[in-house]
Amino acid sequence: MSVGRSCGGRHPAAVTAARSRILTTSHGTRREAFGPVEWGLFAFLSLTWGASFLLMAVALDDFSPGLITFGRVITGAVTVVLLPGVWRVSIDRSDMPRVVVLAVLWVAIPFTLFPVAQQWIDSGVAGMLNGFMPLVTALVASLMLRELPGRPQRVGLAVGAVGVVCISIPQFGDGGTAVLGVFLVLVATACYGLAANISAPLQQKYGSLPTFGRVVPIAAVLTLPYGLASVPSSSFSWAALAAVIALGVVGTGIAYVAIGELVGRAGPTRASTVTYVIPAVAIVLGVVFRDETVAALSLFGIALVVLGAIVASRREA
Repeated sequence: MSVGRSCGGRHPAAVTAARSRILTTSHGTRREAFGPVEWGLFAFLSLTWGASFLLMAVALDDFSPGLITFGRVITGAVTVVLLPGVWRVSIDRSDMPRVVVLAVLWVAIPFTLFPVAQQWIDSGVAGMLNGFMPLVTALVASLMLRELPGRPQRVGLAVGAVGVVCISIPQFGDGGTAVLGVFLVLVATACYGLAANISAPLQQKYGSLPTFGRVVPIAAVLTLPYGLASVPSSSFSWAALAAVIALGVVGTGIAYVAIGELVGRAGPTRASTVTYVIPAVAIVLGVVFRDETVAALSLFGIALVVLGAIVASRREA
């Protein structure tokens, strides 16, 4: 699955092998049931990303989508490069194309599409559509590894998907579900599913911090033009600025290091089930901070996504 260091050069076979490295994945290094570390990362990511859609909605009151994207990514980049140990490992030149692809698929494209989509759809709907990432991740992993997920993971994925649907049905009745907005979120979700698989071998080889210490800054450069173009159409508010800083520091810089660690340990499919719980967290936060109501079907869906995550976390066959 890896290419030796001696494969650099002009030989056609070496070039083909180097390209094939980008579209490969691997199993997690720890295929046992989730332990305290995995559950700790899972809980942190659920809470962090469950709040991200609410924060984006707050930022959209004053900032244009492009400014939110760049502000979030540049703040995340500054955060991650300042974390101790980010430069302790060098990344081989042969692996840099994978790093660039990760910057595009896991940061630049999704972070650009979500704020744009939330101009036309509710933040809750965006979060719920993002809950289908585990199915995309599992499909990509099955194609790359040429094997299906284990039986517990298949059951957990199915139960979680039904839970996401149950959570979503009452929310879609609130309106604002423009077709283009839904399409953009689904494209972003597909990017996440592909990127989660691509990141696994990199994380296992170099560690999460050195990997995303390169990925996020590259994404900041990629999103800079869109951010600058969005400045004239934005207005300033402290609430929007605080929302973007929170999205960058916690939801991007720290969270991406955390998800990289979880992917490397648990594997892409099991790690991606964290997105099943994100809609549930978003609903709970809406009830607590915005006095929103929750339908009975959504409560049933929350129970299903939690159950699905627990089942999928079991030991891989």
